Amino acid sequence: MPRRKLPIGIQTFAKMREEDYYYVDKTGFIARLIDEGSFYFLSRPRRFGKSLLIDTIGELFAGNEPLFRGLAIHPDWDWSVRYPVIRLSFGGGVVRSRARLDTKIGEQLRLNIAELDVECTEPEPEACLAELIGLARQMSGQRAVVLVDEYDKPILDNLTRPELARELRDGLRNLYSVIKDREGDVRFVLITGVSKFSRVSLFSGLNNLNDITVDAPYSALCGYTETDLDTVFAPELHDLDRTEIRQWYNGYNWLGDAVYNPFDLLLLFQKRELRSFWFETGSPTGLIDLLMQRGIFTPDLSQTIADDELLSSFDVDHIATEALLWQTGYLTFAKVQRIGARARYRLTYPNLEVQSALNDVLAKALMGNASQASRLSGQLYDILQAGDPEPLREHLHSLFAAIPHHWHDNTPIAHYEGYWASVFYSHLAALGLELIAEDITHHGHIDLTLKFNHQIWLFEFKVAERSPAGSALQQIKDKGYADKYRALGQPVFLIGIAFSEQQRQLVGFDVERIG
Repeated sequence: MPRRKLPIGIQTFAKMREEDYYYVDKTGFIARLIDEGSFYFLSRPRRFGKSLLIDTIGELFAGNEPLFRGLAIHPDWDWSVRYPVIRLSFGGGVVRSRARLDTKIGEQLRLNIAELDVECTEPEPEACLAELIGLARQMSGQRAVVLVDEYDKPILDNLTRPELARELRDGLRNLYSVIKDREGDVRFVLITGVSKFSRVSLFSGLNNLNDITVDAPYSALCGYTETDLDTVFAPELHDLDRTEIRQWYNGYNWLGDAVYNPFDLLLLFQKRELRSFWFETGSPTGLIDLLMQRGIFTPDLSQTIADDELLSSFDVDHIATEALLWQTGYLTFAKVQRIGARARYRLTYPNLEVQSALNDVLAKALMGNASQASRLSGQLYDILQAGDPEPLREHLHSLFAAIPHHWHDNTPIAHYEGYWASVFYSHLAALGLELIAEDITHHGHIDLTLKFNHQIWLFEFKVAERSPAGSALQQIKDKGYADKYRALGQPVFLIGIAFSEQQRQLVGFDVERIG
């Protein structure tokens, strides 16, 4: 297969098809969507190809047949019919007022009016959209297609300004409700964004939307699958380790086929090195601040439990931590359990990129000293590589000594019960190593298990003011936590760690080796 151009940052379907870019055919999914219904909602994290999906659907309904030659949908689509397409996108720029939102909507409506060659008389945005939908059908003889991209961005950009976010939400709700009012003039609707705002808060007037965010058949609607890598991108795989690629970038799942974030793979193919490409394109500052405020226990992030109601509880006035982490792509589905009519989900990191990069940021935030956290991270890897637990004692002393006293005094999370273990966990997880928090055995749960360099490290944490000296190591031994790893024939280190809340330091470090 010949190599083609990598569509890095390309969101225009026509450009990809006309200029010899790699293209993963998603038109089979699109055909199914159109065949099964008319009103859809889809949430996916940033840089997952939502805008390209919207543009592809727009070109399809517009009847641009040459672009689809050779694709799955081409033989079965009626190319003699052309539908009027209305597009709205809130992806560009930042909206900081309700007036600016109305202006932005007005600008986009005027572009659609010009494209469809109609004239609207209504001055208000929602009334103008309603008129535009009706005129589009009247002038073309076909019902309109309405495509909305980044529907939630004006709200998400202002979550730290709740009053403004609520005002923008109300404005958008008025706009989207119009689509339901003109249902008879609409052939197809797709609304996409990052978040899954509750229908009551944003879509109360558009209650006929089919939310396909967590529909297994559409799990791979956006993103690249393993099959896509082995077929479409086969020319790019030479000299790359497929196992490493999978561990680093695969794993996003919406209860169906797991997928890669396209941005990661395209940058990997260009730069030929494993890096946190997707993570580096976003600024999770607001997310980190929220996690700090809520006293998140970072080891729990790898095994978060949630249900449908919790994951859908996303609004300006209440944003569940689990919902925020899942919808923004920092957690994904690992397992689903049906409990009667309800679903119970276990969420985890999708891959090593997210685990490593997110915990690196968390470790720096928890310590309040980013430069020291970075320096100590490199030292930690060298200690683990050497396979001797004794230097880890002094390393942990240095780690906690690097936390400024004024940060302790002024930051509420420093007084949270799980703070000490969170610092150590995120410090380790930032290395991108195989970690298991709350590792299950027949006798209980190990606080933390590390598998690295053909060695097993078992950690148990205690707060010195609440537990007798040496109790952490004794618990590992009494519970037989090491039993499940004996058959591996690898050295197992049992490490009991005690932190003192009063001294703000490590005060106990007991080690025993097995094997």
